[in-house]
Amino acid sequence: GTSRFSVFVLEEMAQGGTPPSLIITAPPKPKGRGLELAPSEVKVWADAHSIPTLEPKEIKSEDFLDSLKALGGWDIFVVASYGKIIPRNIIDLPTHGTLNVHPSLLPLLRGPSPIQSAILEEAPIGTSHESGVTIMLIDEQGDHGDIVTQEKVTIPNWPPKASDLEATLGKKGGELLVRTIPLWIAGSISVQPQDHTLATFSKKISKQDAELNLAGSPATALLKIRAFDIWPRAYFTTLRNERPMRVVVTEAHLENEALVIDRVVPEGKREMAYTDFTRGQ
Repeated sequence: GTSRFSVFVLEEMAQGGTPPSLIITAPPKPKGRGLELAPSEVKVWADAHSIPTLEPKEIKSEDFLDSLKALGGWDIFVVASYGKIIPRNIIDLPTHGTLNVHPSLLPLLRGPSPIQSAILEEAPIGTSHESGVTIMLIDEQGDHGDIVTQEKVTIPNWPPKASDLEATLGKKGGELLVRTIPLWIAGSISVQPQDHTLATFSKKISKQDAELNLAGSPATALLKIRAFDIWPRAYFTTLRNERPMRVVVTEAHLENEALVIDRVVPEGKREMAYTDFTRGQ
């Protein structure tokens, strides 16, 4: 795994007495204004817990496969938000196969952005809404494999922020994984094929997806603000001193079916109350 979701899963594995003996994560990437190389969140967690890591640039290379084989026989692999397709020769390497922790109730919301896409689906605002996690046998077709187990989660007062939903589903996925691994290895779980006719798909998110149309639907704007609170962060563009300024919206709510913006981060400035920003305009 690589992302913050993976860290929640790892934390539950460690607390449940099932920490991995090796962690594979993405290599460092440029980050921040200085674009300095920074390790993944999983790498930071692994170092803090003294668990060895591999950070391959190319997971499909023969060199990487050879390095895995050289480290010994493997019982089971677990994938949680790694971000790349795992090749078949790695999927089949461990004795008991490779499990994937996916933050949706498959076959719903396959793909790279299930958490953000769930929020954007425009479930009734202010009501409780059902989400969940799936543990599945991974294959090369992208969230397509047989289901090992699932657990539903009811989220009150929809929509949550993506960061909160990610934490909820990551922890739930880790807890479920800890309970599932010994049963899976013992052979006491039967898999269930997905009903592929019911499959829905999430897409790869771009920065442009987070642009707000403040003259459009208030509900749609609120969903974007909540769905993109980690990245790419919802924003609108305004003029200051006759120049365009990008303004990120961090907090908002609906009031009498209108969007009320609470807090923003104007370009080049710190987060502030929206009322303070408008007074400065």
